[in-house]
Amino acid sequence: MTKKRRNNGRSLMNRGHQNICRCSNCGRCVGRDKAIKRFIVRNIVETAAIKDIVDSSALTEYVLPKMYIKMQYCVSCAIHSHIVRVRSSSARRNRTPPKPKVRKESRPRPTKPRVPGAAPGAPGAANFGNKQPAAPMMPLLPGLMQPMQSIMTPLQTMQPMQPFVAQKS
Repeated sequence: MTKKRRNNGRSLMNRGHQNICRCSNCGRCVGRDKAIKRFIVRNIVETAAIKDIVDSSALTEYVLPKMYIKMQYCVSCAIHSHIVRVRSSSARRNRTPPKPKVRKESRPRPTKPRVPGAAPGAPGAANFGNKQPAAPMMPLLPGLMQPMQSIMTPLQTMQPMQPFVAQKS
């Protein structure tokens, strides 16, 4: 009888049985060797809020922590959410790993030429698409930042603590 895949869709490697794990999406029981595993590294804070947190932080070189998640999917959920793709029988023989995706930051962004003095929404203006220009933000009142500055100045002038050394008596 013909075989669809060289490893029968599993990576048992001469073991008779593997423990089960649950699909991260639907909860189905899947053999640990058959599950499609992806390791996701993501920022805890969404990208829109990172700049606000960095600006308001008292620590200058604080690195925001990342979230490390191991996702395990059953075959049907992985195909449905485009984590793996259905391949033809000749393409299934290709066992080389796919090329890494090019990150969005490294690609050059297309820029639209801006016409100086053009009104917002006019052709050649800075806004893209049919978006309305953003409303001006309310300026911060100087009195609101005063208590924060009084807290930050002692922190900036503090000296590092010396290690405690017990003296012999």
